[in-house]
Amino acid sequence: MQMRGPRTAVRGNWIAAAGMAVAVVATLLIDGMGNWLLIALGIGIGTVISIPSAYKVKMTAMPQMVALFNGLGGGAIALISWAQFRDTAGFVDYPLHAVISSLFAALVGSISFWGSLIAYGKLQELLSGKPITLGRLQQPINVFMIACAVAACVVVIAGGTSEWWMIALLIASAVVGLMVVLPIGGADMPVVISLLNALTGLSAAAKGLALDNTALIVAGMIVGASGSILTSLMAQAMNRSIPAIVAGGFGGGAAAPPSAGAEERPVRSTSASDAAIQLAYAGKVVVVPGYGMAVAQAQHAVKEMASLLEKQGIEVSYAIHPVAGRMPGHMNVLLAEADVPYEALKEMDESNSEFSQTDVALVIGANDVINPAADTDPASPIYGMPILKVNHCRSIIVIKRSMSPGFAGIDNELYYDPKTSMLFQDAKTATTDIVEELKHL
Repeated sequence: MQMRGPRTAVRGNWIAAAGMAVAVVATLLIDGMGNWLLIALGIGIGTVISIPSAYKVKMTAMPQMVALFNGLGGGAIALISWAQFRDTAGFVDYPLHAVISSLFAALVGSISFWGSLIAYGKLQELLSGKPITLGRLQQPINVFMIACAVAACVVVIAGGTSEWWMIALLIASAVVGLMVVLPIGGADMPVVISLLNALTGLSAAAKGLALDNTALIVAGMIVGASGSILTSLMAQAMNRSIPAIVAGGFGGGAAAPPSAGAEERPVRSTSASDAAIQLAYAGKVVVVPGYGMAVAQAQHAVKEMASLLEKQGIEVSYAIHPVAGRMPGHMNVLLAEADVPYEALKEMDESNSEFSQTDVALVIGANDVINPAADTDPASPIYGMPILKVNHCRSIIVIKRSMSPGFAGIDNELYYDPKTSMLFQDAKTATTDIVEELKHL
C-alpha cells in the first residue's frame, strides 16, 4: 500500500528494505549455510559497489541503473541454479517440481541478465539505440536457441547429470536474451525494462519454490506480477502488443534528420521573453515534460517557473504521458524530486479532456508522445498510439534544441502548426531564461 503514491513511496521502500534485511539474516542463521568468509566477502563487495553507484547516479541515468540492477538479480538466480546443479550432482534424488523450478529459474534469469545488459548499453548509448537485427535470420535463430535451451532442460529432467547440459542451457538462454533485446529500438525501451523486471521476479519466485524459501517466493511473485501488469499497461499506452515489441521495436537514438522538404516548411520561432509574456497572460498553463527535460535536468527550473505563475493566479498542471522518458514513471520521479505537488501531475486521459480549455501548453523536450500523426497518418509507425493532444490547446510553446525527430525517427507535425512557437534552446537554459523574464514582468 505504501508504494501506491509518491508521498509514501520512500517509507514503503524502507519497509521493503527492512523486510529483506530480516529475510537475509534469517537465511544466514540456517544451519549449514556454508563458508561465512565468502558470504561476508560477497556482501562487502556488493555494498562497496552498489551504494556509491546509487548515490552518484544522475536522475537521467536512473533507467539504465534500473536495467543493470534488475539484470544482476536475474544473473544471480541463474548462477544459484547452476551451483545447485553442481551441489546435487545433477539434481540427483531431487523432487521433480524443484528440478523444473530450478531449470526455469536458470533459463529466465539468464535471459533477463543478458537482455538487461543490452538494455543498459542502449540507454547508456554504448550501443546504438536503433534496432540491431540479423534480418530474416533473426526470428529463426531466436526459435532455434529457445529450442536448444528447452532441450537442455528436458535432458536434465530426464536424468542427464553432465554439467555441460546446464552450461548449454545457460549459453542458449543468454543468446536468447541478447537476440531478443538487440532488435528493440529506443522507443520501446520503457516496455522492455518493465518486461525484464517481470522476468527477474518470476525467476526469483521459481528459485524460491526450488529452495522452499517462502520469502523468495513472495518477493519474486510481487515483482513478477507488478512488472507484468506494468508491462501490459505500458504496451497499451503505446498501442503496441508485447509480442510485436519483442519481435522487433522501432526507433533509435540516432534518428535520421527530416527530409529536405520537411526542412523547408515554415516554423515559427520565439524567444524566452516572448514566451514569458505569453505565459504570464494565460489563465491556464499545462507543462508537458519529456526526455529533453530529463537530459537537461530542468525540473527544478520548471518548478520555479510554475511557482511564479501560480503566484500570479495562473493555474499550472503537468500532463504526464505513460511512456515519456526512458522508463515507467520517469517524469513523475523527476518532478517529485523538484517537489512538484503530486496532485498537479495529471494522467493522459485527464489532461486530454482539459487541453481544449488550456491557454498555453508548454512542451519541454517531449516529442513522439505529442505527435498528431498518431491520430491522422495511417502510414506513420506511431499511428494509433495514444498521445497527449496538445494540438487542441489555444497556444503551444515547444522548448527543443533542434528540429530533429524523436526515438520513432519521424517528423512531428505539431511543430508546423500555426499555433506552435518553437524555442530552440536547451531545456534548462530556456526555462531558466523564462523564469528571469517572469521576475521582471
